[in-house]
Amino acid sequence: MLHDSTTMGLPLVQGFAIPLEGLLPLLVTTVVFVVLGLLVFCVTFLIINKALPFSVRKELEEDQNIALAIVIGSVILGTALIIAAAIHG
Repeated sequence: MLHDSTTMGLPLVQGFAIPLEGLLPLLVTTVVFVVLGLLVFCVTFLIINKALPFSVRKELEEDQNIALAIVIGSVILGTALIIAAAIHG
């Protein structure tokens, strides 16, 4: 355990000091990016749904179209990579 003056007054978790002063801004930033990411995913799915000439829901649920599921999953993963790169900088 560390017992110098830099860790006094801070809670210790497995020997590491956790500074709680900067926690609230990080939580707010995380929540904002989660909400923005979910909105982008919803918009992406709506664009896919409107752009295709058939019902995506029918193809996925009733016809069990695995190829369409893979394509939509790939679009979602690609969008997630773009969002992660934009957040990370």
